[in-house]
Amino acid sequence: MLSLASSTGRTWLARVEGALPELLLDHAHLERKAAATALHLLGQYPHHRFLQEPLAEVAREELAHFELMLRVLAERHIPFRPQSPSPYMRSLLALRRSREPERLVDRLLCCALVEARSCERFRLLSESLADAELAALYRGLLASEARHHGLYLELASRLAPEDALRARLGELARAEAAILREAPPRVRMHC
Repeated sequence: MLSLASSTGRTWLARVEGALPELLLDHAHLERKAAATALHLLGQYPHHRFLQEPLAEVAREELAHFELMLRVLAERHIPFRPQSPSPYMRSLLALRRSREPERLVDRLLCCALVEARSCERFRLLSESLADAELAALYRGLLASEARHHGLYLELASRLAPEDALRARLGELARAEAAILREAPPRVRMHC
């Protein structure tokens, strides 16, 4: 079960269906950023041995997804180009507590929420897109997004008691829902 406090509405789906090249470009950037996030956590917390192999595996999977999205862009003659940052992740990470280990717990929970939102939206795309090839692409990515969501939750559970973790996840999930509600309508996976 995904740890989200809101569901994506049809408005988002209608907006992105009308601008699939832009969404695919955003998706490629998100996969690259997800790999970079996993690698950053590896470097920032080398003393937490339990993070090392799982996050290295996530980084490899996210890089493979990035390469997949680069191929999709190339096949569709969509140039891979820079993209202005979305305020979504910056707003979510601004909620992190400042002291350790709570800061790491919050970072892992934010990653879990991002993966959960991606999973939810990939499911919508897999069920709704008229483009059968893209629908199949998103259907194929669902399992890894769900697995990454669960992994980030499991890693956070190594640092905090279950009741505290559940309460904090609820707080962050409600904040994530508010961030999406207040975001300007853009063609992004997380807007």
